[in-house]
Amino acid sequence: MGAGSTQVTTQTTNPWKGQQQYLLKGFDKAEQLANYVPDYYPGETVAGFDPLQMQAQDATANYVTGPMATANVINSQQALADSLGGKTAFDPGQMGDLLAGNVRTGEGTPYQAMADALTGDVMSRLEGTVLPGLRTNQVAYQPGGSSRGDLENNKAIAGAVKQGMTLPLAQMYGDAYKTAQGQRIPAAQLSQSAQQIGFGAMPSIMATPLSLYGALNDVGAQRRAMTQATMDADMARYNYQANAPQMALANYMNMIQGNYGGQSFATSPGPSMMDQLGQAIGIAGSLASLSEMSMKENIVPEGTKWKGLNVYSFNYIGDNTPRRGVMAHQVEDMYPHAVVSIGGLRHVNYGAI
Repeated sequence: MGAGSTQVTTQTTNPWKGQQQYLLKGFDKAEQLANYVPDYYPGETVAGFDPLQMQAQDATANYVTGPMATANVINSQQALADSLGGKTAFDPGQMGDLLAGNVRTGEGTPYQAMADALTGDVMSRLEGTVLPGLRTNQVAYQPGGSSRGDLENNKAIAGAVKQGMTLPLAQMYGDAYKTAQGQRIPAAQLSQSAQQIGFGAMPSIMATPLSLYGALNDVGAQRRAMTQATMDADMARYNYQANAPQMALANYMNMIQGNYGGQSFATSPGPSMMDQLGQAIGIAGSLASLSEMSMKENIVPEGTKWKGLNVYSFNYIGDNTPRRGVMAHQVEDMYPHAVVSIGGLRHVNYGAI
């Protein structure tokens, strides 16, 4: 029977001497900062509305919910309704006459007023100029006055004169009246167009105050953004100062970083069983095997004996190879000459049993 063994070598590496004092200093500082938690920024972190923004908001709300906007909406709705209903500057009677081509005459109409004016003008001329001239000529031609026949003659002349003057004047005024009538429809269209233009301009008119409030709000937004930027800069500066000790320590440790040392484990084969047997042969002069019980595990008695000794199955610690053999302490009791000690471990010289 034979067995092998393993040998464990532990190597410890420490930081170099010049580094150790700086590492200890860094570790002490880290322990001091282990429970240090910086406070949160104590100031305001979000900028509120700028006064100009608040003014614009109030003005917008007051305008939208106030009487001015309500009136503008009502007027625009009424203008739209009038436009869709075909409303013009004429009343229904006037509009009907225009569509039918009628010209009103009689008392209270422009036509009657022109007729009265023409009559008055012609009569004034006849009585003031024409008739006096006729009478003068008659008196001069017939001294002592004229007869009733002369008066009738003068009356006929006056009628002819009146008729001859009235017709051209009436025609002139009639043409003027027609011209004036022809201008009424364009005037009505102009009025209607103005109404439509006003209706079309209503949205922009209503939106004008809102655009002004919007411009005011934009200025406030810029000022608020500047205030927020100032707060952010203050918070960044505060956070930097609050974490400065940790950052300084991290920078310090980075500058002295290196191999801080540690332990490394290397497992290498120990003396082979042949070497041990060779040592045993040199000492005892015959074949020997490691039989120290403390170096074995999974020891199970087989229930058999060899030369009065119990036989066991086992394996060496660190070696899973199954083995069979005796225990050195039992051999030492019965055959002390067959047991030798090598490196403080007992070996059995099976040839001496």
